[in-house]
Amino acid sequence: MTQIESDKGATGAVGPALVADAGSRTAVEVALQQSSRQARAVSLVREAALLPVLVALIIVGALVSPVFFTVSNFSGIGLQASALGVTVVGESLILLIGGMDLSLEGTYGFAPMFAAWLIVPVAAFGSGADLNPYLGLVVLLLAGAFVGLINGTMIVKARLNGFIWTLGMTIVLAGLQDGIPKGQSVFALPRAFSYLGSAYWGQVPVSLIVTALIFVGVGLFLRYHRAGRAIYAVGGNPEAARAAGINVDRVKIAVYVAGGTLAALGGLMEAGRVSAVTGQQGYGEGVIFTVFAAAVIGGVSLLGGRGNMVGAATGVALLSIVQNILDLDNVSNYWVEAIDGAVILVALVMARVIGGKASQG
Repeated sequence: MTQIESDKGATGAVGPALVADAGSRTAVEVALQQSSRQARAVSLVREAALLPVLVALIIVGALVSPVFFTVSNFSGIGLQASALGVTVVGESLILLIGGMDLSLEGTYGFAPMFAAWLIVPVAAFGSGADLNPYLGLVVLLLAGAFVGLINGTMIVKARLNGFIWTLGMTIVLAGLQDGIPKGQSVFALPRAFSYLGSAYWGQVPVSLIVTALIFVGVGLFLRYHRAGRAIYAVGGNPEAARAAGINVDRVKIAVYVAGGTLAALGGLMEAGRVSAVTGQQGYGEGVIFTVFAAAVIGGVSLLGGRGNMVGAATGVALLSIVQNILDLDNVSNYWVEAIDGAVILVALVMARVIGGKASQG
């Protein structure tokens, strides 16, 4: 029996205040649904706008090198894009709630480093604990989730500035990543630990299949699950979400936990791809800039409440193809850095277009 039915049974009529409260909740829920539909419409426009760009890049790639259209090259693109893609999913979720997590690049390096250090022998710069590789995978995911939980709790409950807090957390994690193995790269990774980032099913990387499943699964969750729709509501209008009965703090913390876990998984893919965990993985490579660029280019608003996984995947594909073309054309690393910076600037311009006037600094 609902509270309205109970009240009616006790008094013979529904109280005016209770009716007003129910009507208010209904109005808020309708407004949230309309906002969600508008957000999806904006995302569809952004995705459609990126399709000609992708086609143009594919044509450029074919002109740059005859290798571009080979199966092995596309497999290589998929392998490199997978780790980035999983991390982009995590950052996109955090952006959707109106948050920001710079420390995902720290988690991307620290979680696989810590787990690998526990697994490999001392000769490979491990701890010598000889932890079971499968248990090491659990440790890796728990490490990512724990970092996300700390971030979410301090930002949501302690009301600390998310940008400054996660920046500090990034530096802490980078220091731990270097300090634990005393500045060395941890190698001799067991097959179970490196499988996800190095194995192929036929000519398709396993990591690409897993990444595609994650994009599809998270996309369906956001579109059809109540908790997924709550993420859009929280990012679009937190106060209206609270009025509709959504536990805003719980949703935000859960998203930070999910983001940290996905970043750890992305780091595992990268470690398997290169067969080692280096001190540069993540923070030293500036991964977070590429992650933000991919998400924003794909239509995920920095203001929260707008974007979806189709757009985020499109952003990952676009940046991965750009990187592949630069590699095939043997472009100097100096120019690569300049082009990467230009891509980030373009991403900021797109954030202005997507977010409207409110996105201005």
